[in-house]
Amino acid sequence: MNNFRDDFPLLTRRYHDQALIYFDNAATAPKPAVVINAVNDFYSQHNANVHRGQNFLAQEATDLYENARHEVAKFIGADPKEIIFTAGTTMSLNLVARTWGLANLQRGDVIAVTGAEHHSNLLPWMALRDELGLTLQYLEINDDGTWNEASLQALWAEPKLKLLAITQASNVLGSYYDLKPILAEARARKIITVVDSAQSIVHQPLKVKDLACDFLAFGSHKLFGPSGVGVLYGRSELLTTMPTFLVGGGMIDEVTRDSFTTAEAPDKFEAGTPNIEGAIGLGEACRYLTQITWPVITKRESELSKYFTQALAPLDFVKLLGTSTNRLPLFAMSFTDMHPHDVADLLGERGIITRAGQHCAAPLHDQLKLRATLRASLAFYNTEAEIDTFIIALKEIHQLLNS
Repeated sequence: MNNFRDDFPLLTRRYHDQALIYFDNAATAPKPAVVINAVNDFYSQHNANVHRGQNFLAQEATDLYENARHEVAKFIGADPKEIIFTAGTTMSLNLVARTWGLANLQRGDVIAVTGAEHHSNLLPWMALRDELGLTLQYLEINDDGTWNEASLQALWAEPKLKLLAITQASNVLGSYYDLKPILAEARARKIITVVDSAQSIVHQPLKVKDLACDFLAFGSHKLFGPSGVGVLYGRSELLTTMPTFLVGGGMIDEVTRDSFTTAEAPDKFEAGTPNIEGAIGLGEACRYLTQITWPVITKRESELSKYFTQALAPLDFVKLLGTSTNRLPLFAMSFTDMHPHDVADLLGERGIITRAGQHCAAPLHDQLKLRATLRASLAFYNTEAEIDTFIIALKEIHQLLNS
């Protein structure tokens, strides 16, 4: 087995003379050295704005930035002109709501989300609902993470349904959804689809043309890239007709004292100085994962998921949320006699990094009647030995808090 751990400088850290065990990849993933080096190289060797300078540094910076766009496009099977760099998944989804949504939806129209959505793919649609007088409906999720079939059929029966915003994976239940059937049905009904792939894109291969969605959003920082940069994919025919989101330098074609015209997509959606180094780092992260190859990643993460669930099963004070089928290596847990925040704090003192809370999915926690959960989220570089250490620590913490 390849020792991918050597690629990540963060994993050499120690805390209280204990090795770092990083089980918080679903929140933000560590960065491989190639990504860090790409960002450092931009600052140390180029350090210019893009698309506007006439000197060699500006040209180099522009080439690096646009090469990153091509790398991201290749990573998801899109045309580079369909790739918009944003500040992250949240901004990508807001961009769709504030451009396509404002231009195409009107009072009485119905938009739908699922009961498993992260707040980033819920609040923009709530805000748009309130502003335009729309109706927001839910595709309900069963407690095990599967679609509620009756709810899905009720959704298709809604004649005014205009947009479906849907996650490809739950960041609480760990469920990975095959979206092709539901997206195909939506397209047949001329319903616009928006896919939140923030949790899924780092675990499973994704090709947007095969998926056949209209928009797709993800962030860099969960994909082993820098923070503060994300991607919105949009079908070119939609991007062409959409109004701008932000206006300013870099997104214009012509400006007079009285008016302006915009550049073509993607430039018209990238006003101001972009996160150049972030985009370059994201492009490098895509190259890094491509070099490892998806068969290697998915096989390794499947092994880790199986090992984790088997190791957790004997602990009668732990309830694992979600289902064992179609699961990403993401595990949210509740406890019979411990608070998740206490457990996360005590794990942290042992150098084991997890996450406790509602994970920006409050409605789903309300449905499950849980105030909070502890989440351990793994990646291909993690090991069975780390899982063993985690299980031992859980047992010791349980004994400590109940003695």
